[in-house]
Parts: sequence; C-alpha cells; structure tokens
Amino acid sequence: MPYSGTVQVGGPADVHELRDLMISKVAVGPMDNNAYLLRCRATGEQLLIDAANDAGTLLELIGDDGIASVVTTHRHGDHWQALAEVVDATGARTCAGRYDAEGIPVPTDVPLEDGDTLRVGEVELTARHLTGHTPGSIALVYDDPSGHPHLFTGDCLFPGGVGNTFGNADHFVQLIDDVEAKLFDRLPDETWVYPGHGGDTTLGAERPHLAEWRERGW
Repeated sequence: MPYSGTVQVGGPADVHELRDLMISKVAVGPMDNNAYLLRCRATGEQLLIDAANDAGTLLELIGDDGIASVVTTHRHGDHWQALAEVVDATGARTCAGRYDAEGIPVPTDVPLEDGDTLRVGEVELTARHLTGHTPGSIALVYDDPSGHPHLFTGDCLFPGGVGNTFGNADHFVQLIDDVEAKLFDRLPDETWVYPGHGGDTTLGAERPHLAEWRERGW
C-alpha cells in the first residue's frame, strides 16, 4: 500500500520508501506521539526521531540491527518518555537542540545548532533550530537528491498551524517567524512534513494559510 502517514497507537508502522532512505512512522503513548525510524538503504544504519513512549514498540521497530542515533526534537516530556530505555538497550548516541538539552533527563551527546548536519549511513540530515514552542526545538530536513525534501518538524508545524505557544504572543511571533524563514522560505511546496503528532502534510498545503495563522495568533 502507498504511504499515507496515518498511524494509530497499537497499530502497525506506515513505511515511506524512498530511493536512499526508508522512513517508518509509528504512534505511541497516551498523547499519540509520532516516532520515526530512518534507515539508510545503502548501509542499513538507523536513526530514531523521538523515543516518545512505548519502548517495547520502538525496540521492536528498530529490530536487531539497532540504531546509531536518537534525536529528541524538543524537551517536552511526551517526546522522551522511552529515551532512557531505548538508549540503554541500543547504546545509541543522543542528539537534541543545544538550548533544550538541559530539559531532557537523558544526557545529550550531540547538542545541535541551526544548520548542523547529522548522518544516518550515507544520508544527510540538516538541523533547523526553531524557537517559540520551546527554546531549542529542532526540525530535521532530508533533501532527497532523487525527489523532494522531507521535513520532520516535532511540535513546531502541523497541518493547520504552528505548534502551541501556550498563549504567549511573543513566543508565537518567534515561532511563526522561524517556521516561515527557515522552512517555508527555503523549501519547496512539495516538501513532505512529518509532525510530532497526527497526520502528515506538505508545505504547499499549508503555505496559503500563513497570513491567516498570523492574524489569528496561534
């Protein structure tokens, strides 16, 4: 079946098969968090984005090959509940935004800055630092050389709007400014967006609504 990005807790992974990368998406935990396992086709090396919950589900998805790295998109607790158990089981190095690392109880081996590069086998990901939802949220961009970009946004961009800024108007402006400048202004409409909760979208589907989001303030 073609990839849809629709998953549910307790259900199977949905797998997006690209030429050089396989992306497996699962939903875990009471807040329906998305976790993404990236596997380089050339080397078999794997990277996990958000060990959010349900360590057993994530370790089963990872399988016997293990993971080299696990990236935590931001410091909110629903995104790292299984991090300690997954790291203990796999020995993976931990990565997170430099300005969120102090809020994650598992030490961060690789603090990420805007523009830093992460590798999973022969595949290269670029970190984008986005402020507003948290001080150090990180999005990851895979610019597929044989297709369109793929963007993992954590809780900073969803279908229908940017992430929650909890009523703080200044933080909302910071977040939508960063999302617009670092994501919408740099990436094409075809860019596939994988958020931290719920279904996927594309930048093209969301771009016409940026002014509307600014006007409503969330």
